[in-house]
Amino acid sequence: MAGGWARDEAVNEQIDISTQEAIERMRLRNANRAVGESAAFCDECDEPIPEARRQAIPGVRLCVDCQAGRDKARRPTGGINRRGSKDSQLK
Repeated sequence: MAGGWARDEAVNEQIDISTQEAIERMRLRNANRAVGESAAFCDECDEPIPEARRQAIPGVRLCVDCQAGRDKARRPTGGINRRGSKDSQLK
């Protein structure tokens, strides 16, 4: 339920837009990923990469644990606080 001058569906529309933007950022990031033969062993720790992961992600080079470590190290994008006040967006 939106308040003020906003339509009732405005909040849901903002959430949908934010979700779509995040999906597009991931697609752009993954567009640069290697394609082709997946590695049988992780490039960083030499542990075997499960067959299911190698089939699900063509060109995969890292095991789940090493990829998770890289994902944590990557700083998330700031984004826009669409639900906050104008003052919260002025940084």
